Amino acid sequence: MLPVLLKAALPSVPVVNQLPGVRKVPGADLGSLSASREVSVERDHVTAYGAVCGFPHKDTAPLPYPHVLAFPLHLELMTSPEFPFPAIGSVHLENTITAHRAIEVGEALEVTVTVRGPRPHPRGALVDFVTEVRGSEHVAWESVSTYLRRGASASGEPGPGLTLPDPLPGGIEWRLPADLGRRYAAVSGDRNPIHLYPWTARALGFPRQIAHGMSTLARCLAALENRLPDAVQVEVAFRKPVLLPGSVRFATAGDRHERTFSLANPADGAAHLVGRARAL
Repeated sequence: MLPVLLKAALPSVPVVNQLPGVRKVPGADLGSLSASREVSVERDHVTAYGAVCGFPHKDTAPLPYPHVLAFPLHLELMTSPEFPFPAIGSVHLENTITAHRAIEVGEALEVTVTVRGPRPHPRGALVDFVTEVRGSEHVAWESVSTYLRRGASASGEPGPGLTLPDPLPGGIEWRLPADLGRRYAAVSGDRNPIHLYPWTARALGFPRQIAHGMSTLARCLAALENRLPDAVQVEVAFRKPVLLPGSVRFATAGDRHERTFSLANPADGAAHLVGRARAL
């Protein structure tokens, strides 16, 4: 992964970021950026992912699992010279997952990621990574991962973003270990330094390492296992980083047709994550 991490980091380094092969291309047509791969859902990988995120052992993949199959394509596109922003420093702000059915362990899939944007945001510019996962014939799973590049610009007026409820009261407290970022990186391939060690996170402006947004979402959905249908749409907004080690309070309300959930700071109630799941 070291060459990939260097490719992700170098566009953020002054002077170096002007070198051929490193320099980003402002104003590139993001609509032309797309990548695909064919994969098989391997039981050992699903089991390892489930162990990190809290999912039970089953013959179907956990609801958010296809995101890790798509992440190498996200990184490939982010590190392309045609992508206008450095990968390091982009913030995962929102995610929408639409599962049309359960995905079987052992199933062969085609994963395609395309890029849309940029769109304006009060703090910069947004870019959407749109993932489509196909089985033998039809689309089985889709997602839109929205990343914020602070300080960048895009034409137009900012949109409202996802409209989600405030954090729920009560709930149960989870203690997240210091090595969670490293464990999730091992199964997801997302080895962004902000998630790994205190010293790598401090180098990028954080007091210590933070949890992956998709790791916290996966832990929430694992807590809702068997309370959501196979055909479901999940919307989530990542509000505030979760410092590791640390404690969070998980709360949920609703039924199988529509359910809200949240992660909040137990001390002050500040939201780390708010989400909603709706049956299709």
